[in-house]
This record gives sequence, C-alpha cells and structure tokens, in this order.
Amino acid sequence: MASMKSGILIGVAAAGIAAAALAGGGVRWSPALAAGAHLPLTRVSNSTIFSPPPGAPLSFADIFERVSPAVVSIDVTSHIDPRTLRQIPGFENFPFNAQPNGKGGDDDNGGDDGDGGSGSGGGASGGAKGPKAQSSGSGFFISPDGYIVTNNHVVENAEDIKVTLTDGRELPAKIIGRDEDTDLAVIKVQGTGFPFVDFENSAKPRVGDWVLAVGNPYGLNGTATAGIVSAYGRNIGDNFVDFIQIDAPINRGNSGGPTFDIYGRVIGVNSAIFSPSGGSVGIGFAIPADVADNITKQLIGGGKITRGYLGATIQDVTPEIADSMGMSGKKGALVADLVPGGPAQKAGVMPGDVVVELNGHSVGSATELTRLVASQHPGDTLRLSLLRDGKPKSIEVTSGVRPPPSQLAANDNSDSGGGPASPQGGQAEHPSALGLSLGPLDDATRSHLGLQPDVRGAVVLSVKGSSDASDKGLKAGDIIVRAGDSNVASPADVVAAVAAAKRAGRTSILLGIHRDGVTRFAPIKIGE
Repeated sequence: MASMKSGILIGVAAAGIAAAALAGGGVRWSPALAAGAHLPLTRVSNSTIFSPPPGAPLSFADIFERVSPAVVSIDVTSHIDPRTLRQIPGFENFPFNAQPNGKGGDDDNGGDDGDGGSGSGGGASGGAKGPKAQSSGSGFFISPDGYIVTNNHVVENAEDIKVTLTDGRELPAKIIGRDEDTDLAVIKVQGTGFPFVDFENSAKPRVGDWVLAVGNPYGLNGTATAGIVSAYGRNIGDNFVDFIQIDAPINRGNSGGPTFDIYGRVIGVNSAIFSPSGGSVGIGFAIPADVADNITKQLIGGGKITRGYLGATIQDVTPEIADSMGMSGKKGALVADLVPGGPAQKAGVMPGDVVVELNGHSVGSATELTRLVASQHPGDTLRLSLLRDGKPKSIEVTSGVRPPPSQLAANDNSDSGGGPASPQGGQAEHPSALGLSLGPLDDATRSHLGLQPDVRGAVVLSVKGSSDASDKGLKAGDIIVRAGDSNVASPADVVAAVAAAKRAGRTSILLGIHRDGVTRFAPIKIGE
C-alpha cells in the first residue's frame, strides 16, 4: 500500500509494484525488473523508500507541457431535428416557429461548407429547423497550417464550429471531411504556425504501458488524465476499427482528443467509453493511430473515403450455426440476405452461402469479411471461396462502392408496414414444426405485412412459448424463407426440411427468417 509524503513515494517493496513514472525522456522498463529483480531500497527510520523503476514517469508534467498546446476544445452549434421532438409524448404539436434552412442537398461524405453533411438536421424535414443545440468535444492539430483531427460524431451535425486554443484564442472552423465508418473527421482553421503533434504508427506501447489523455471533458479545457493500455483489438460493434482500450479516465467532451505515449506521440484518438452511468468507470476506447493517420490523410486529400462493397447482409457462423449446417468446427461469414441488384447478387452469391476466404485471406467472422471487402477499391475483383450446401464453390464479384452508414441503416431497418399476421380464417389446422404454427404466404398476408412481391416463404402464425424458436426470438409475422439447405415456398417445405434434418441425425436446423425487410439466420433445435 503506497502513499505520497513530501514528494517521496513510501511503500512496501515487492516485485511488480509500479511507482508512478518517467518524465518525458523515453526510458523503457528494465527487462531485469520485469523478470523480478529487486528494486533499489534504502532504509529511512521505519520506512522503506524505493526509486521509481525505469519506464515509469515520476511526473507527466514535461510531456503535458510539450503536447498540450496542440490540443483544442471544439464547440458546436447545431439544430435539433423537429421530427425527433415530435416523438416526445405531449410535445407532438409543439410550435417550433421553424424557419427554412435553405441548405439544399445532403453530403454524406462531409464537405467544407460546415453543415456537417449528414442530412439529419433541418434540411431532412422539408427545410425546417428545430431548436438550437450546443455540444462540445476535443481535437488536436496535426499540421502547422490549421488541420485538426476530431471525431465525426462531434461535428457531423454542425452548423457552426468554434475552436478554442490553449492560449485562449477562439477561431471559426470548417469541415474538410468526415468518415462515419471510423468516426473520424478533419476540420480546419485559418492561420499558420500552430503547434501540432504526430501520429505514431510503428512503435506501439505494450499492454500495461503508460498513456496520457488530454481533452475537454465536461467543458473543462486542457484536462490531463493518465493510465495504461489495457488491451488491443477491442471490437465494440464498429465494422472498421479494432479499438485500443485504455484506463486513463475519459468522459463526455474527451471525444476526438488524443491519447499520447510517454514520448508525447499520438497513439490513438479517444472515441468512446463504456459506462452504465455516463461517467468514466475506467474503460475507454481509442481509434489506433495507424487507422487515424490513414483516414485523415485521405480526408485532407479528397474530402471523402471510398470503400469496396459486396451488397450482402452477413452474420457470424457460430458453433451452433455450424453444427446445424453440418460443418462443425468451421468458421466464416454466413450470407443472410442480398441487396437486390447488388454486386453479390449479380455474381450469383446466394443466401445460405458461407464465405470462408476472400482473395486468399481466410474469413473467420462477419466483421473480418466486411473489413476485407472494404479494404478493396470499387471495381476490384473479389474472389470468394465459399461453401454452398456443404460443398466448396468459387465466385468472382466485382466490388461496388460502399454506401454511407446512414443509407445502410435505412436499408437494414426498412419498415414492413404491418404488424404480425393474423391466423387465416376458414382453416381449422395449420402445419407445425419446431414449435411454430405456419401458414401460406398468400396475397392477403403479403399485403398485410407490406412484403415485396419477390419474398417467398411460410408465415409464422404463432410460436410455442416453451420452444427453442421462442427462446431465439421468433414471433408471429416472421417469414421463414429458408430451412436447412432449401428455399421455402410453403409451410410443407419447412416440415420436409425438418424431417430431412432428423434423418441426417442433426439436432438443429438453420432457418432463414425475414423480418422488417431483412433476413437473418438462426439455428433452431429440432427436439423430439
């Protein structure tokens, strides 16, 4: 147990105890100490005093003084979308006194007009603006001529951006480019001679090494916090970033600020926290420097990012899914659905295919396939190795251009236009399997659910509460479009596929379930 007295660290000597750390120099942790060598000890009265081991700074002050002038606070003015306010109970008819925006079209990849380019403000609701909103974040200069890196979510809806420097100057800024997929953005202020910092792309700190975060949490400009690298390669739901996890406290307002190593080099851009309370609980996430450096250079060079595109909805092949498909022990990305007229559909990819390689690179998950495809250029050839009905197959796909996330989200969450289907009148009994009561997808049901004419399958009329299908979330109104290795055109096809799986000795069957315009696959236990 350690405490600070008169600037001297007092504590019990023990291997592995780390006192606080280096001052700016660049001294690394001694391998001898890491291997458990004794710390240098000196007896003073009844206390044991030990010197900080090399690699642990005694103070971060020198580092902070060197790098903090490059860190800025960013204040953003935007307008709340009136549509979101109308969704608040009791405020549906609130008089907003909205004025025409006059902005015109959207720019999904950002631009230099300062409107954030997201299309989610007043222009999206017929040219009307809602009430003003103020928000803040952090950023840092990466060049002496005014280019600043921050998070996309800090500036995406901005109508006015003000940057505050450590010397108190306030400067207007404009958006140069934004990338929603990595949550990075570049803004610029007019002027020259600004202090700036560099990305460190090669010498990454190890897990356990010290880091320093500088930013604007809760509007407290120039706040420094210290901690260690907790982990690399954290997947927090982002398709294109393996985040660095740090325990240096970061909070709201730190977004877009830098994380430094003990040499004052930028090793990450703070982007997210894990927090049930909204405040720091010691788990923060930073975009790695190599990703940020690559993206920001592209944004400065052209203002937008283009990525390859397959045009397919994919999901992980879990052990349960692999078992239901008779491919236990194998991994890959399962094609759940296809974008009509997209690159994959044109090339002959089918729902139920499992992609195991792309251009010779093995595919272990849906995220891995997404990143591999995105790393290609539009027009490139994507050579897919896949399994179809358990048999290997090769298909070449010409890559398209990946749409912005907002457009993809709209495609993935299209409104079906109706609720669960009602049981058909005049029928005393419906075919059942897997705890599901099934009906035909006739014209009346199709109209009720707002389905496209090309959707074929069997409609779920009810789900037995004690069934595995219920546990997996199936509900009335779902459309089963595929069962096992076969497409479904009627309830009888589902019953037949389940019977075939039983004869093959399988304990579960993979169902393709169409809901709200999207198809997903789920393994359902067959039971007795």
